[in-house]
Amino acid sequence: MLSPGVKLGNRYRLDERIASGGMGDVWRGTDQVLGRTVAVKSLLPALLDDPDFAERFRGEARTMATINHPGVVDIYDFGSDQQIAFLVMEYVEGDALSSTLKRVGRLTPARTMALVAQAADALHAAHLEGIVHRDVKPGNLLVRPNGTLVLTDFGIARSDLVAQLTAAGSVLGTASYISPEQATGAVATPVSDVYALGVVAYQCLSGRRPFEGDNPLEIAMQHVRETPRSLPADIPPQVQVVVERAMAKDPADRWQSAAALAGVTRQLKVQLSQLARETGRARPVSAAPASPAPGRAKVPPPAVARPPRASRPPIVAPQPSG
Repeated sequence: MLSPGVKLGNRYRLDERIASGGMGDVWRGTDQVLGRTVAVKSLLPALLDDPDFAERFRGEARTMATINHPGVVDIYDFGSDQQIAFLVMEYVEGDALSSTLKRVGRLTPARTMALVAQAADALHAAHLEGIVHRDVKPGNLLVRPNGTLVLTDFGIARSDLVAQLTAAGSVLGTASYISPEQATGAVATPVSDVYALGVVAYQCLSGRRPFEGDNPLEIAMQHVRETPRSLPADIPPQVQVVVERAMAKDPADRWQSAAALAGVTRQLKVQLSQLARETGRARPVSAAPASPAPGRAKVPPPAVARPPRASRPPIVAPQPSG
């Protein structure tokens, strides 16, 4: 049983447990060789006898080490000690987005678009390496005090570098954020991550998840069959269109890359921030939904459109920003 003060690899001292998940715990620790604070993720001892879980854990280390992007947590080391496998990574000062949402309820549209743009940039870097995260959610998005975002926890990522470890038709992911195709056992793709990030944006804007239920299976099936409740009326229509397209049931109707989503959300963030400066009417982060004030200036629409349907004109997707 791990506890504060335990040293792994004769180098990493565990100081405080900061998170627990399905595969293990995450500790704030100290690299006693380099004298720096690190995060140490340990595999649950009960899983050590399961070769699939052990291989997935090693795969996470290899997967994350291939990504070189400021929005993806850095991997420092991987090893085993005292029959415990562990992964050493960058310690990110700040809070998980899930903690922020629990504390404040909602984020402003501008803040939401800024965070989604950063998360989409990080996902795009992973996708370029052939990696699909498969578990994008607020708990895996860490926000530093300066507002920059870091994507973490690739424990169930699908990568070209790691053999598929789950049986055909099995489901991995978190029910509240899972894409319809993942919920039905299909192979996850980059646009599956786009869907999950759209769900995160929905929660940031509305203060609630799009679907709730008594058990994970019920929630997952709602992603397949149900239409989420409309976003609050005070959310600019252009923002609603972006989120709705990200959450389209049909993968072909979504933004077709995380880069495209990053580009349009960054554009919207700039427009919304400029509008707030001009009007001086920026809403507080946790403000309750309210109807737009009469005569309030409107956000200029970015180059976005709803997904193409037979009754709709074709879409010209925005070019991703650099």
